[in-house]
Amino acid sequence: MKNSIKILLLACFFATIGCKQSSETPTETTESTPTQNVGQEGVKDETSNPNIVQVASGSKDHTTLVAAVKAAELVTSLSNAGPFTVFAPTNAAFDKLPAGTVEGLLKPEKKTDLQNILGYHTYVGVLKPEYMQDGQEFDMVYGGKVKITKKGEKTFVNGSEILASIETSNGIIHVIGDVLLPK
Repeated sequence: MKNSIKILLLACFFATIGCKQSSETPTETTESTPTQNVGQEGVKDETSNPNIVQVASGSKDHTTLVAAVKAAELVTSLSNAGPFTVFAPTNAAFDKLPAGTVEGLLKPEKKTDLQNILGYHTYVGVLKPEYMQDGQEFDMVYGGKVKITKKGEKTFVNGSEILASIETSNGIIHVIGDVLLPK
């Protein structure tokens, strides 16, 4: 009984100390200003752990894709944590499209169409070729499905061969030789 009273008194003592009002006046706080860079877009170190946009921006074979991502205002989205899989058409792939197609899609009034096309090249999650199986289908960001085909050691998405795969800090890029168009 005496131990219970001692424990109860100690508990009350510590509770009283914890509730003590401070007589100090609060110091002035400064407001923080929001930064303009959001997510991984603001990462300064572009060589040790680049994200999808940083890798694509550094590729001479993907200047058209990068221009399209910028025109569609998707830089921040594709720079964030993800993870994402991007099927990245080369400049040569865009050159296969009918004359004027790319230029038309880069116009501000076509932003939604461009977002849909680029979204058809983007999957939420990481798809590594060695784990893709023949006949698999994946739902892409802006709707539609892509189909995987395997022929020997080669992997194809909607008939376009995956030429190279590059792991990034927020996913993986698969370089392809065709622009994928939703059906």
